[in-house]
Amino acid sequence: MAKKRNGRQDAIREIVRNKNVRTQRMLVDELKTFGFDCTQATVSRDIADMGLRKLPEGVYVLAEDLHLQRMVSELVVEVVRTGNLVLVKAQPGTASGIAAAIDAAELPAVLGSLAGNDTILVVARTDDDGERFETLISKLCNPHR
Repeated sequence: MAKKRNGRQDAIREIVRNKNVRTQRMLVDELKTFGFDCTQATVSRDIADMGLRKLPEGVYVLAEDLHLQRMVSELVVEVVRTGNLVLVKAQPGTASGIAAAIDAAELPAVLGSLAGNDTILVVARTDDDGERFETLISKLCNPHR
C-alpha cells in the first residue's frame, strides 16, 4: 500500500510540476495516464499529505516549490534554454538566493546550478529535463501560462 501511495505521489509531483492543474478531478484524470486509477477522495488525501497549495491563480503547487515560486515570480527576468542547460536571468544580486531555492526544491531533473550576480546556470540531466525545468520556471514566473 505505502509503495503504491509513494508511486502515486511521485506521479502527482511530476504532474503538478509540468501541468497547470486546477482541480482534483483534473489530477485524477492525469493520474490515469500514469496508470493510477484512483478516486477523488484518494487524491484529496494525497493533496493534504503532500501539503499541496493553490496559487492565487488557482493552480496547484508543491509545498517545496512555494519558496522557489515566490523568489522566481519576484526576481526572475528571463529564462533561456539550450539543450540541458537553462540560463535564468534575475535582478542584480539575487542569483545566489534563487540558486539556493532551486537546489532546496530537489527537482529530480536538475543536476546542479551555478550562480553569479544576476545569472544562474542550471544543468539538467537531459535535454528533455532541461525543457521540463524551463517550463516549470516559466510557469512559476507567469502562472497564467
